[in-house]
Amino acid sequence: MTTHRRVLASLPILLIAVPVHAQEPEDQLVLLPDMPPPPLELDLPPYPEFVPYVPAGQPHMAKQVRAMLDEAMKTDDSAAVAAMVKFAQATQPYDKDEIKGLHRAYLDRRAKELAAKTEAELARIRASGPLELWKGQIELGAFRSTGNTDNFGFTAALNFNRKGIEWEHIVQARADYQEDRGVVTREQYSASYQPRYTLNDGFFTYARTQYERDRIQGFEDRYTLSGGLGYRVLNGRTMTLSLEAGPAVRRINYVDEPNETTWSVLTSIDFDWKINSTIKLSQDASSYVGSDNSTFTSLTALETAMSKRLKAKLSYAIEHETSPPIGSLKTDTISRFSLVYGF
Repeated sequence: MTTHRRVLASLPILLIAVPVHAQEPEDQLVLLPDMPPPPLELDLPPYPEFVPYVPAGQPHMAKQVRAMLDEAMKTDDSAAVAAMVKFAQATQPYDKDEIKGLHRAYLDRRAKELAAKTEAELARIRASGPLELWKGQIELGAFRSTGNTDNFGFTAALNFNRKGIEWEHIVQARADYQEDRGVVTREQYSASYQPRYTLNDGFFTYARTQYERDRIQGFEDRYTLSGGLGYRVLNGRTMTLSLEAGPAVRRINYVDEPNETTWSVLTSIDFDWKINSTIKLSQDASSYVGSDNSTFTSLTALETAMSKRLKAKLSYAIEHETSPPIGSLKTDTISRFSLVYGF
């Protein structure tokens, strides 16, 4: 009985202690380790990303290189400009595009200038009269001959040339005269006229009339008429080469033999080479090949400019006849030194 009373007496205490014990985990203070606070985040509207802007001009090549190229491109020497451009590109690799642009502009300007100059020249030629556009040379000097004669003498020559668009006219004349103790030992005269008509850049047709007089060689007069086809093998600024071939008829009045008319084949070579601005080398050769007699001639000349119009000329000529008149040698040679005036 006593036990039951003790239990009943403690029952209120248990009823109060149970809820208190159940609430202890909620009310107990929990200590956590130290941690950094979370980052601060701002909720802002979107905005464009900021890009800094620094004003700067377009990059250019060095002023010294540009000045060098500008000075070179003031001239008309395209080869020198090309060499300068190549050197600039090798030393300034980062400016290749700008250098190429300058060179391209120079070439375009030169092409326009040359086209305009060519058109103006063609217009001038079309408007010119028959006595205009002629260029000429006067040659005076001395010579030494070997063969039928072995003496010194005097020489004179005239050369006229007119170049049109399609036609070209060439007039030449020469005289060699020498006396020894009052006796004429050489008296040779020649004159020729040759028109050419251009068919295209390479081919042309020609005609030639020629007169010769050489008593020492055995004939009073020799007339030649020929015509045929020619071809310009080279036609550059410094070097030209043309070939001609065609039939020819010759009328010869001999000194001591009967006159005769013969047919032959004419071939000729005309070569000119401007070695530099002051020196020129030329080689002219021709052959008349016939059944009874053939004539071969060669003239090699070297010219040196002394001034704008005056030149010194040294030449060597050979003339060979396969069947000359009786008493005449087959080969004559003449070395000449003369002064040439151009106009």
